[in-house]
Amino acid sequence: MADIAAEAAVPFAARQRPPAAVVGPAAWARTNLFGSWWSTALTLLIGYLALRFAWGFVSWGLVHAVWSVPHNDAGQPNSAPCRAVIGIGACWAVISDKYRFILFGFYPYDEQWRPLVCIALFLGLYGVSANRRFWRRELGLVWIAVLALIMLLMHGSATLGMTVVTDDRWGGLPLTLILATFGLALAFPLAVMVALGRRSRTMPAVRLLCVVYVELIRGVPLISLLFMSSVMFPLFMPQGVNFDNLLRAQVAIILFAAAYLAEVVRGGLQALPKGQYEAADALGLSYGRKTRLIVLPQALRIVIPPLVNTFIGFFKDTSLVLIIGIYDLLQSGRAAVDDPVWQGFGNEVYILLAAIYFCFCFAMSKYSRGLERGFSRSRVR
Repeated sequence: MADIAAEAAVPFAARQRPPAAVVGPAAWARTNLFGSWWSTALTLLIGYLALRFAWGFVSWGLVHAVWSVPHNDAGQPNSAPCRAVIGIGACWAVISDKYRFILFGFYPYDEQWRPLVCIALFLGLYGVSANRRFWRRELGLVWIAVLALIMLLMHGSATLGMTVVTDDRWGGLPLTLILATFGLALAFPLAVMVALGRRSRTMPAVRLLCVVYVELIRGVPLISLLFMSSVMFPLFMPQGVNFDNLLRAQVAIILFAAAYLAEVVRGGLQALPKGQYEAADALGLSYGRKTRLIVLPQALRIVIPPLVNTFIGFFKDTSLVLIIGIYDLLQSGRAAVDDPVWQGFGNEVYILLAAIYFCFCFAMSKYSRGLERGFSRSRVR
């Protein structure tokens, strides 16, 4: 009886706590990294290579790096200190000297506050849209208003006292965000309609049209579509009718993204159990209500990982517009190191560009995992 009373006095959580040798970092390392002699040897080898690479990068990027260079009376930088450490240290001075061109391209220097505000608006729009508390019908109106404001800021308006900047002078990060955001925002509804049309059994003509569209677009690379939209499309237009290069590239990206997204959505529609369709029909729901309230929400929840993977891929594929002379973020970075003063210091610029792309792509990936866990919580037993 005394033993039972003593055991009852011990908190339940303390009695159920597993030993440290079974769980915890040490146990995980012993099981996964040092479970056998070959696993131990491989772990030590990879650790040695990782440490050596890390020390080499720290030595190149921090210890022996050049952070600033002198300028002459005309304001031109002198890259001699950087050239003295080529192969030994990094030259981050190229970033401090060219960061405005990398971020904003040929946008007028005195007006670069406008694309900076546009970047902030994009980030704010992404943040609000990522919060499920704001998933209402009014959010669509917010998107329309913010995107219209972004285009107004980028282009300008003489009526409002703003300098007009044509889109051939846009560049850098704002242009990349415009191409990716407008492209995916307009491609997704088109992809849903194409996916539904491809599965239609009552409209064979619409189904055939959707099949031809998807197979035709997926059968050619994005570069060919951009080239055709920039070079060949104007040849088929009437005399005197032409669209600017940015609009043609945007349309090509929308059509290309919609074809791939349509196949992702179609996979979710096919993965949905047949009983869901039959239950909706038994309730007497119309096709529109059945699709909007039952089919699409479940199908899109299933395909969240491939959808976000496609979003990430197309965010990076916007860099292909450089082949038609549009200065997106990557092309602006390449043009920055074409300056004779900074030739040979492209590694530092590409590291900056890689960090920017990584931040956006990692944020999308992280958000998709949280969204998937949130939607799957109701199914966890």
